[in-house]
Amino acid sequence: LFAIFAFATCGGYSGGLRLSVDCANKSESDLNIDIAFAYPFRLYQVNFDVPTCEGKRREKLSLIGDFSSSAEFFVTIAVFAFLYSLAATVVYIFFQNKYRENNRGPLIDFIVTVVFSFLWLVGSSAWAKGLSDVKIATDPDEVLLLMSACKQQSNKCLPVRSPVMSSLNTSVVFGFLNFILWAGNIWFVFKETGWHSSGQRHAPDTMEKQSSSYNQGGYNQDSYGPSGGYNQPGSYGQVGEYGQSQSYGQSGPTSFANQI
Repeated sequence: LFAIFAFATCGGYSGGLRLSVDCANKSESDLNIDIAFAYPFRLYQVNFDVPTCEGKRREKLSLIGDFSSSAEFFVTIAVFAFLYSLAATVVYIFFQNKYRENNRGPLIDFIVTVVFSFLWLVGSSAWAKGLSDVKIATDPDEVLLLMSACKQQSNKCLPVRSPVMSSLNTSVVFGFLNFILWAGNIWFVFKETGWHSSGQRHAPDTMEKQSSSYNQGGYNQDSYGPSGGYNQPGSYGQVGEYGQSQSYGQSGPTSFANQI
């Protein structure tokens, strides 16, 4: 929706201004000079005729500037962002298993989101500068300076109507809103990737390994427990050589001889 508003308010724009040239000779005056322009703002192609206040002769003028590159770049980004958002929505809803297969879908989605965030920032900044130049080039006071009749003090040149730029201002606002929206989505798309999952698994695995190493270490081993040296049923708990010599003490020389 944000992308639609961005390219609709810019790509669908058409506006105009009206000027008035009141010559000293009233019959040569033209009080309604309409100049229309529209997207993609190749203003040098906008031609109009104005009186010279020198008889019936008129001169052909044109606006100054070509701002189509920034405007078309902005609209192109908006259109492709809309198409990608539409395609991604279909994938999220109907092809979730394919999307998560081999982690390829989230990685592609993450990279595309980063690229579009950068493009929205560049495109919106470029179009904001282009719009500022369009406003200057279509300012009625600036256009009046192009007319030779307005350089004579005996003639009166006045702006009648200025172009309305509210929709173009809205397009710039939506451009930067799209940048904020896409840049904010980077985190949510990153959470779907394997990089975020592996990072989450790495911390618990590290803690488990450290805990295991302490449990298997010298102080927590069973060396003092049932299988250890001091608690094993070994030399002090079993009947060994000393136990046999004790039997010698109980059985006498005969048993000792038999033992030998």
